[in-house]
Amino acid sequence: MKKLFRILVCVLPAVLYFSYYPLIHFGESESMNFEISLPLIWLVLFDLTVMMLIARKRDFWRGILKYWMWLLLPVWLSLTVIWSQNVVRGLLTAGIMWLLYFAVYGFYYLKDLFDAHLRKKFWKIFLVSTVVVCGWCLVQCVLDLVGVGREYSLMCNGCTYTMFGFPHPNGFAIEPQFMGNLLLAPAIIIVWMLFKNYSGSDFLSFKLLLICFLVVISTLFLTFSRGAIYAFTVALIFVSVFIIVKNKKKQTSKTAVRSVGIVWGLTIFSFLFSLNLQGIMAAVSPTNDTYVTGVTKVLNHLSLGIIDVRDKKSEEMQALESEITEEESDGGEILIVEKPVENLVENRDENAAVFDGYVAESTETRLRLSGVAIGVWQGDFTTMMFGVGLGGAGQALYKADLSPSPKEIVQNQYVSLLLETGILGIILLIFTVGLILRALIKMEDGVMIIALVIAYGVSLCFFAGLPNALHVYLLPVTMVVLMTKKNRQ
Repeated sequence: MKKLFRILVCVLPAVLYFSYYPLIHFGESESMNFEISLPLIWLVLFDLTVMMLIARKRDFWRGILKYWMWLLLPVWLSLTVIWSQNVVRGLLTAGIMWLLYFAVYGFYYLKDLFDAHLRKKFWKIFLVSTVVVCGWCLVQCVLDLVGVGREYSLMCNGCTYTMFGFPHPNGFAIEPQFMGNLLLAPAIIIVWMLFKNYSGSDFLSFKLLLICFLVVISTLFLTFSRGAIYAFTVALIFVSVFIIVKNKKKQTSKTAVRSVGIVWGLTIFSFLFSLNLQGIMAAVSPTNDTYVTGVTKVLNHLSLGIIDVRDKKSEEMQALESEITEEESDGGEILIVEKPVENLVENRDENAAVFDGYVAESTETRLRLSGVAIGVWQGDFTTMMFGVGLGGAGQALYKADLSPSPKEIVQNQYVSLLLETGILGIILLIFTVGLILRALIKMEDGVMIIALVIAYGVSLCFFAGLPNALHVYLLPVTMVVLMTKKNRQ
């Protein structure tokens, strides 16, 4: 069983990339889909393996009780299922959270099995699988541009070249945003390794780390996921400030500043590389886009419309679309009316991409969902304190006629958690994060993991991943175990 445990640990980083493909589909209900992915299968197998290894170890269960404070959040999440407006979804979500908790504690309890050999093999698989998946993302773009069907390229419907004139890959994830989120961990970890390697570490060659960094960051920008890109930027700023401040009064201060400069230089180079690649893909795509329109769209969209160097034709097209979607009612009010896509296409060149730049609707939809979710949460004192129950956000919005489908999710994990578990849930979340940060501050490489937690924390403002974003919960604790002094020797 110990051998199986080590195998499962080593394949974890590779398995996480297959978050949506392949997928076992069991059907669906009015409010949810019933599906099992490879990461979920891994989680069940890992927990069963841990169970076999600790079957006769009473101190394992005593340890769980000893650290009872860590149980407060999952216990509260489970209790809210009792009054959930979607009990089935709530039960499944709570079940996954308990599987995650058990796996996390299993990592910690069995940390002695993480010897030097396992550690090296884990990092090798982690980096190789990341580079391979990044390569697949590039292949995915090529397949889309040459007209290969989505059933073969695995491109999501909203990430083909027809949207912006160039494809933005989703890998084996459900969408580019999730793929970008999966790249946060390798990106931040490689940044930390670069800093450590620059100081003389011999774990991996500096040149190899540079290549990995360029590949990962370039792919991150190619996903076109603003949430993931913003999250990485915040984490990089945090790590850079820490490195400079830590070495400010030491002889290594110049080296620290230089290493920070190199990492930021590589990041800018990766952005420029991906920007040019997106421009080239726009030029060779079947749309009427050019290199210039592709590049200007990227700058406009990533900057939330602030940077706008598009030509006048694009601006005139936006004005046309705005005029089409505004109608005057009998009472003289100006109403914003959603028109079918066909009506807009009639006013466009048939080879034009759907979007000419910043898609304000993407941001507005997230803000609208968060706003209506907060509105439902404020409905009464009971809901404010205890929420509508785990898994019940979509159903609550639908019953209030604020969502077109009970499957709709709030695209902000914190607002979703507030609606489902109330103020008590948020308080326990803050308390748990505090416990995590207190534990990480004591670690030698804790800053790297704190940066990862910060990145995930920022990214969760853009999507809700409580039941399915397993990497958010599994990778930080894996890093904690791998980075402890005992395992580094």
